[in-house]
Amino acid sequence: MPDEEKDIDVATPAPPLAQSKRKQIILIIVLVIIGLALAAGISLFVVTKFMGEIPVGNAEDGGEPRYHDSGVFIKLGDPKEGVLVNVGGPRSGKYLKASIIVEFNPARKSVVNDETHALQPDAEVKVNDAVTQFLRATKLEDFDADKQDEFKKQLKDALNATLGGGSVYDVYITSFLLQ
Repeated sequence: MPDEEKDIDVATPAPPLAQSKRKQIILIIVLVIIGLALAAGISLFVVTKFMGEIPVGNAEDGGEPRYHDSGVFIKLGDPKEGVLVNVGGPRSGKYLKASIIVEFNPARKSVVNDETHALQPDAEVKVNDAVTQFLRATKLEDFDADKQDEFKKQLKDALNATLGGGSVYDVYITSFLLQ
């Protein structure tokens, strides 16, 4: 008889306590999945909402773009020599020989030719004039290596003032000889 009782106990349905534990585990798993999906959805919404509102600036209205595609790089002055001007006033006897490369906004069709990736003829005259005037008007003290970043920013601002805001992304100086 004891063997028969064991068979009966095994064959009887599980007590309600074990079924309620299974239901609780399934409920917890479902709630975790719903919570993760909800968190992912909220995160996606927040990221897209804030990324859409980052002020990028508009080159057309004079604002400087925060992020931009690669521009058109153009070396100013003579292709070999670069720019050669007298600086520090006509009586200083100082000359500057520099290789200046300007990154232009390719979206500015009035400045950069799409096909040749060169400056438009009228823009080239304006750029050369603005750079020459800027360099000749700059004091000798402003050519110090400590002030190079400010010098490049001022040159960029002078070019953007001449060509229209957002025309120039950046200015690079690859060689610089003041004698």
